[in-house]
Amino acid sequence: MLAAVGSAVGLGNMWRFPAEAGANGGGAFVLFYIFCVVLIGSPVLLSETLIGRHGQASAPESVRRMAIESGKSRHWDALASIGVLGAFIVLSFYCVVGGWVLYYVGAFAQDLVTTGLSGGAFQGRPAEEVEALLPGLFGNGTLMVALQVLFLLITLYFVARGVSGGIEFVATWLMPAFFILFLAITIYGAFTGGFAEAVTYLFSFEPERLTGPVMLAAVGQAFFSLSLGVAGMITYGSYVGRDVNLAGTSTIIAGADTAVALIAGLCIFPIVFAAGLEPNAGPALMFQSLPRAFQDMPVGSLIGLLFFIMVFFAALTSSVSLLEAPTAWMKDKFGISRVVATVTVSAGALLLGALAALSFNTLEEWHPLNGMSLFAGMGMFDILDTVTSKVLMPIGAILTSIFVGWIASRRLIDAENGLTGGLHRFWLFLVRWLCPVALMAILLVGIFPSLTE
Repeated sequence: MLAAVGSAVGLGNMWRFPAEAGANGGGAFVLFYIFCVVLIGSPVLLSETLIGRHGQASAPESVRRMAIESGKSRHWDALASIGVLGAFIVLSFYCVVGGWVLYYVGAFAQDLVTTGLSGGAFQGRPAEEVEALLPGLFGNGTLMVALQVLFLLITLYFVARGVSGGIEFVATWLMPAFFILFLAITIYGAFTGGFAEAVTYLFSFEPERLTGPVMLAAVGQAFFSLSLGVAGMITYGSYVGRDVNLAGTSTIIAGADTAVALIAGLCIFPIVFAAGLEPNAGPALMFQSLPRAFQDMPVGSLIGLLFFIMVFFAALTSSVSLLEAPTAWMKDKFGISRVVATVTVSAGALLLGALAALSFNTLEEWHPLNGMSLFAGMGMFDILDTVTSKVLMPIGAILTSIFVGWIASRRLIDAENGLTGGLHRFWLFLVRWLCPVALMAILLVGIFPSLTE
């Protein structure tokens, strides 16, 4: 369960959720996001884990086994193959962002050694210089690739050690450490002076702000945050014992993931508001606005260091899940050892990730898919992000909903999902109807953004 929570809790919560909440006006987005987690994210999450537990194998093999036992085409394994491909692609650029986190861990550690505990972070340096740390990193292609490789090697180490020796260690030690740091910094932020403003901003519902684009952004965030559509939950589901109630476990995973996202808002926005900064900085919120805010905080260097260590833990637990899905597939498919499979997948992710890292500097003018309107003007990093979040992940989740809701044997599904009575009927309605429709909306708007205009 901790491993699955770690898979869901990552940069999607710590980086993407505050950025999306800030860019979409706060409370209306947040409350609709919670609604989407309950009615869309959780049903698909349970669907993925039950496939994995029934199949007891890699994601495609688990789907294949359930399809054959249901008397259906074995080619339904394509839905999980899409997820495995998506996990591989996400891993490649996720490690680039993980490298940014390592860069800020190093920057705050160096600042702490230089200036000590007294005063704010980066003393004597103008705010513009602190905000320029990230653009400065973007301009250094060699450092970007080196940090990406370092983050990937750390991920490789834990996955290569296996389920009990590696993934279990990450789950049982890093996840509790993450939550301790997380709560400590949130409590600290509550006394910075901006906590009441942050609570109002995040939880005040203003109906006029709940526009079509905001609702679609909330659906997309709920879907992305739970790591759905990338085969990770199917893979982790295959490690779950028969004595575990999957419905209860899925509820805990979704609840923990949502709680972390909300607490991330209560951790970050009080610091931002106390420093007099704007909450709508988007993706730059964590990497530019927050370091600037730490300048104005007592012991800012230490708080900043602990914050980015915490983000590193969250990023690592998710990257382990992303690497585990294609590793398990390759191990089963070709009958090779876990170490060989992990190294092979990592090598491919390293090459693709290096192109993504260099798209911010050396390959900045290279737009390989410029002829396609969806990818016009995009570098490799944005292409990889777009093709996974807007195409592969929604398609994988739509096919999962259809497979579980309409294709797989009711006998097999009922034996795995842990639901009875009205809850079972409600879940089946959501998986059959609401989830595919909502996910189709994400897919269509992602490919044709003009539909929201």
